[in-house]
Amino acid sequence: MAVTVVGIGGSIRADSQSERALHAALAGARDSGAKVHAITGNGLVMPFYDPAVTERVTNARELVDALREADGVVLASPGYHGTVSGLVKNALDHVEDLRDDRRPYLHGRAVGCVGIAYGWQATVNTMQALRSVAHALRGWPTPLGAAVNSAETRLGPGGECADEKVTSTLHTIGGQVADFALGR
Repeated sequence: MAVTVVGIGGSIRADSQSERALHAALAGARDSGAKVHAITGNGLVMPFYDPAVTERVTNARELVDALREADGVVLASPGYHGTVSGLVKNALDHVEDLRDDRRPYLHGRAVGCVGIAYGWQATVNTMQALRSVAHALRGWPTPLGAAVNSAETRLGPGGECADEKVTSTLHTIGGQVADFALGR
């Protein structure tokens, strides 16, 4: 059975540390047998979510359509001023467009959460905020989440990292999302 895991995250800056962390987690999902789809950077640029506006820009439609078909989700956000970035939060606000679907919001789907920031306080707060949003959207946060302190750990272009513990954690999160979707 093929499953799809959608990754949402990063920042406006291409190849950011949070985007690299997202790709590392998605590699874990891929290695567990999932097809992965990443929506990052400019793919997340869209007007602020407004429930009164029914027309959506292309990026918003693509995001919602990808999530509609997703069997699992990985979220990775930079920590801006101690919480989720506005870019990632706005993308997650667009999940409201799934409210009347057969599977509303992120109902019944595993959601891996990764917070990454230059310091522990923002890193941990960001991961916790993502877990709270996943709950509010009826998703199931994976047992393992990641708080990556980019002041201590730098990720390479493919998400590789000299810190084996960080590498293993990110890979495990993606694997947990895929395994949940596969019913393992």
